Amino acid sequence: MLLSAFLQALREIRRNMMRSILTAIGIVIGIASVIAMVNIGKGASESITKSVSRLGSNTLHIMQGQSYKPGEAHVSIPFNIRDIEVLKSSIFTLEAISPISTSTMGVLYKDKNYQTSITGVNNDYFKVQNWNLKEGSYFEKDEIRTGKNVCILGNTIVENLFSDKTSILGEKIRIKNFTCEIIGVLEPKGANAFGRDQDDVVILPIKTFGRRIAGNKNVSMITASVKENFPLEQAKSQIRYILREQRNLKESDDDNFRIHSMTSLIDTISEITSMLTVMLGAVAAISLVVGGIGIMNIMLVSVTERTREIGIRMAIGAMPKDILVQFIIEAIVLSGIGGVIGVITGIAITIGVAKSIDIIMIIDPLITVVALIFSMLIGIIFGIIPAKKAANMNPIDALRYE
Repeated sequence: MLLSAFLQALREIRRNMMRSILTAIGIVIGIASVIAMVNIGKGASESITKSVSRLGSNTLHIMQGQSYKPGEAHVSIPFNIRDIEVLKSSIFTLEAISPISTSTMGVLYKDKNYQTSITGVNNDYFKVQNWNLKEGSYFEKDEIRTGKNVCILGNTIVENLFSDKTSILGEKIRIKNFTCEIIGVLEPKGANAFGRDQDDVVILPIKTFGRRIAGNKNVSMITASVKENFPLEQAKSQIRYILREQRNLKESDDDNFRIHSMTSLIDTISEITSMLTVMLGAVAAISLVVGGIGIMNIMLVSVTERTREIGIRMAIGAMPKDILVQFIIEAIVLSGIGGVIGVITGIAITIGVAKSIDIIMIIDPLITVVALIFSMLIGIIFGIIPAKKAANMNPIDALRYE
């Protein structure tokens, strides 16, 4: 009986091919949207998490200013070089620690002008960031101590200002009102997790930055890496204790600085992206409901068109349940075909988007199976009303229908 009903459903779909295709499109769009949204969301989340993880799961970032609290005033007191020196000498669990101060301005080389990020650091910065040199050398101790006019360039600046040179070591660029000698070029890193080009940077000794760029000894941020096998929370507690002491904060005073670990950042990013993925999947699922309504509408039309056929089948012995099953199976087959095509389309969209925006490609088999089953349920749910209408027909009235 079920096989016969299935074959009958295929015949009816083939008989009204264009109408069936247009009806199934709603299911195709819904299933494809859900699968693509969820898979792309998971791939983007995984890509961002891996990108952030490459910065080091043992990395800490210490920023000036209090944590945001609505309705409260914020205190933002910068750090200084002395803070870094005290932290480095007091906390043995720190493998490397560096100040970071940044500004954006133009860099001149001959007749070329390029707007970029200028960053003041010490040599520990390269250890924390796990950043190697393509050529040249890091800052000498004397260059760090005296604040000499030397700099290390990112690959993007080299490509924009020195495209005609094989080596730029010893060349000089002009920043603001001083000339800086190039002593090194960093290996390319590309964009970070948030899309910013990490190679678009000029790195100076922190004292050079303070004297030549900022005009003061303030440090806006500190970055540090913790030695292996030492817990981050222990290092965070020690840093917090020393900085409170350095800043003369009383026991009742709130911290006027923040300490963030890459682990907490990864957790936050994963939580946000997971929430967005669920929301996008839910929005895409709405189109499945729209597709289900389309199936119900076309099945009601089909019941009306086949009223005499239903009457004849009842007259020769078909039971109401036989008619009910027939029309429900037609709805399931129609939505199932749309579901299969939707799955294939959704996977194709996932692959295309993953390659075009360079994220990790994830095809979640669970969401694929769930989407396919859901498409079948849509056929059952929205096929019941037309099927009941057909099953409840009076055979005599059906035979009289013109």
